[in-house]
Amino acid sequence: MTRAVSHALAAIGTLALPFMPAMQPAQAGTIALAPHRAVYDLKLLRAPGKRQVEAVRGRILYDFSGSPCEGYVLQFRQVSELDSGEGKVALSDLRASTWEEGEAKSFRFNSTNYLNQKPVESADGHADRNLEGVTVQLGKPDNKTFKLSADTVFPAEHMRRIIEAAQAGKTILEFPVYDGSENGQKVFDTLTVIGRPIPPDQKKPTDAAAAYPALANMTRWPVTISYFDRSTPGGEQTPVYAIGFEMFENGISRALSLDYGDFVVGGEMSQLELKEAKACQ
Repeated sequence: MTRAVSHALAAIGTLALPFMPAMQPAQAGTIALAPHRAVYDLKLLRAPGKRQVEAVRGRILYDFSGSPCEGYVLQFRQVSELDSGEGKVALSDLRASTWEEGEAKSFRFNSTNYLNQKPVESADGHADRNLEGVTVQLGKPDNKTFKLSADTVFPAEHMRRIIEAAQAGKTILEFPVYDGSENGQKVFDTLTVIGRPIPPDQKKPTDAAAAYPALANMTRWPVTISYFDRSTPGGEQTPVYAIGFEMFENGISRALSLDYGDFVVGGEMSQLELKEAKACQ
């Protein structure tokens, strides 16, 4: 569950235009993502599947800063507790940091996931883009180099692409996304569905975003992203998980809904701090 949240936010971060072979990186300044620090409180919304889940409690810290000219930095932490009943409780603590060059030419990542206070998974490395594709070099968990297709997008680039698509009235996007998660070798195929825009004068935010008039008067869109495992054999696929949220046109997201099939977790934005964006020289 923890890794799924990281995909969504850091790509929710994190998002894209469909069916564009040999896609060119977005130009710096096309979309300026807002530097901000947000806290999301997690709770179980429903558990319709066969897996027994009685409660989910947790919190996500999403600290995003930078600009198109200096690159984007994300400090991410999620602590979550899954209660499956009969005293069976699992505590997960994911800590991750990334840096993405403003035109998505390079990407650095470092993460460690703890289960019941013991490290169980870590990744460290960087990815670089050229005209032929993306080359990834890992330092953890093992030294390894491999290549990804040219249409693969990084998290901040993915978010810019989704915003651009929403503003252009597009509703369906497909892209492979790489964010260095899990063991650093995972690439997800994604399907993004963008709903009709929510005008500023309708359905005002009632969470932490309400404290900022600039956000209250900004258009936002309902977005759902489904993540598919690329290693699954061909044929009909079901997503590993799906995330829904409301996306402001500056990249800030609220009203999270994380669907893992057997259970659905909600994330309410309980804290929000907008940071000053540095002007490009």
